[in-house]
Amino acid sequence: MLDLSGATSVSETMRRHARDTGDRPALAIVGTPVDRATAQWLTYAQLDQAARVFAQELRRACPVGSRVLLLHPTSAEFVAGFLGCLYAGMVAVPSSMPGRYRQDQRRVLAIAEDAEVGCVLITPDERDEVTAWVEQEGFTMPVLALRVDLTRHADDLDVFPADLQTLAVLQYTSGSTNDPKGNMVTHGNLLANAASTATAFPARDGRMYGGWLPNYHDMGLMGIILTPLLAGYGTALMSPAAFLRRPRAWLELVERFDIALSPAPNFAYELCLTRMADDDLSGLDLSRWPYAGSGSEPVNARVLDAFAERFASAGFRPESFAPSFGMAEATLFVSTATDRVPVVLHCDPDALEHDRVEPAADGKGRALVSLGEPRDLDVRIVDIRTRRELPPGQVGEIWMRGTSVVQGYWRNEESTAATFDQRLGDEGGFMRTGDLGVIVAGELYVTGRIKEMMIIRGRNIYPHDIEHELRLQHEPLRDTFGSAIAVPSPRSGDEELVVVHEVRRRSSDQELAALAASIRNTVAREFGLRAHAVLLMRRGGVHRTTSGKVQRAVMRSLYLSGELRPLWSDGYLPRPEAILSGTGDAR
Repeated sequence: MLDLSGATSVSETMRRHARDTGDRPALAIVGTPVDRATAQWLTYAQLDQAARVFAQELRRACPVGSRVLLLHPTSAEFVAGFLGCLYAGMVAVPSSMPGRYRQDQRRVLAIAEDAEVGCVLITPDERDEVTAWVEQEGFTMPVLALRVDLTRHADDLDVFPADLQTLAVLQYTSGSTNDPKGNMVTHGNLLANAASTATAFPARDGRMYGGWLPNYHDMGLMGIILTPLLAGYGTALMSPAAFLRRPRAWLELVERFDIALSPAPNFAYELCLTRMADDDLSGLDLSRWPYAGSGSEPVNARVLDAFAERFASAGFRPESFAPSFGMAEATLFVSTATDRVPVVLHCDPDALEHDRVEPAADGKGRALVSLGEPRDLDVRIVDIRTRRELPPGQVGEIWMRGTSVVQGYWRNEESTAATFDQRLGDEGGFMRTGDLGVIVAGELYVTGRIKEMMIIRGRNIYPHDIEHELRLQHEPLRDTFGSAIAVPSPRSGDEELVVVHEVRRRSSDQELAALAASIRNTVAREFGLRAHAVLLMRRGGVHRTTSGKVQRAVMRSLYLSGELRPLWSDGYLPRPEAILSGTGDAR
């Protein structure tokens, strides 16, 4: 396991692995999880060799200190390219591909411009698409299309002498807007967070980490690529598309590659429940999976219970769940709970609306899943109005400090000042997370996001509670995404609830009208609220981040600007001309 004592950089640590345990498997790129022999395997020595070649090519293309935009699918080229950036003394900037959708293109363009990238690194398979995008956007930077070729060597390369303070990566937030911010992650941040993660999730008996998460997302990059590589465990990676096409492939990966930690957002476990038939469980053995990480979006107790019950026949144990909390501003990992059945608090919803956690009288209420004790970080709960620390049992903003907290946002002094190096009484160095949470018996529970919490008629309403309840009670909404938002009434100006939700399949207007009416009834019955509008969208109509989180701020903006194109709308729907005139439009 990774020993931080004496470690000065990611580059030095990886070179040490190549020297001391060079024959140990470092990386498996998996196409068909059922057959280990079909994977592309690289040892630590081979990965180091490939990274040195990539670094040599980068040095020829741009100067030390340049930011390098990495536009790769899940591949050995991405991992070698990332390490090659660090070996060359450059800053890695991982991103999704521009793609064919304007939203994706705008995001990649915003990252490239903000980071002022000096070159783009891709595989030869993406050469035509990326070159066309670069030319279309008017960039003049070089585009390097490199393939891992183990016949090539760069033994004379002088690896850049990085230290703990050297900038290693700009990890751009997936964000709820189209203006992602670049977290400045140093070599020291990466080493500290990897040590915390590896300690929390030890991979015993020669096991690896692995999964399908995107390599440009913090939970994919830090969680299942860099941490296991730095810790000496190695990792097995499959593409996100392979999981989405066939959710069983993820579970096959866990079984056939004997994976220790494979984390995923809540929606992935839900997808396994809705997309896998009973026959798909046949022959599946999950009895050796010690850490089924759940994070990145609210951890839902009902989904955990349903998954544990459904996959018990495949040997899955509920104590394998590892509910976790992490964020890019903390490099990734903050807290987790392992080796036990998830602990759930059933809270009185009225008390929670007033920022208190009290047991529900009927034993039901709002279910909050413990995310365990913070690891190697000082975490406090703070009143967002008074900026004073709150006692256990009271809900406030989560603040933290420690060696995993990044240096700030790249060339964004305003956002950096508002988020980092905050003072709490006489103590300094805290980072504001923007997340609401509570500490009970020393363990962290997250209740929602400050910017997403809706205040309707004086009540604090958490949108993901409404969204999950609707999917639970309405079959046409299963396996889709929704967004509950609060918008100003065109009549009174007070905040009103609007539900925007995808539907599984195209239906008649009559069926959609009946579904919208049923959604209204559910919202009224379960939450005591009136939905002033219900919009039913085709699949993909609800915008999400790269990790699958619903972009509620974006959905609210699109709704108010009249840019949404629902299959059915029940209630007032702003139109562009009404918004521009400031009158609103009710129908």
